[in-house]
Amino acid sequence: MSELTLAGLSERIGRELGVSDWVAIDQERIDTFASCTGDRQWIHVDVERAKRESPFRGPIAHGYLTLAMVARSPCRSASFPGMPRPA
Repeated sequence: MSELTLAGLSERIGRELGVSDWVAIDQERIDTFASCTGDRQWIHVDVERAKRESPFRGPIAHGYLTLAMVARSPCRSASFPGMPRPA
């Protein structure tokens, strides 16, 4: 893992900053997110209906859930001076 500084970011344009661990976006996580946000659209939470009717042949994660997961990725794949790594 490389250490990144604000001053050195321009040198990293177009280059990989690091790779984070895989995170499973399972149905339990999707259901929990649906409970927190009130977004209980069938394509997210009704597994059987999503298998039958979704063009993806199963439920899909909420867009905001995947966006929230992206927000934590840089902290897991690179080191920033003075910033502790999340557990």
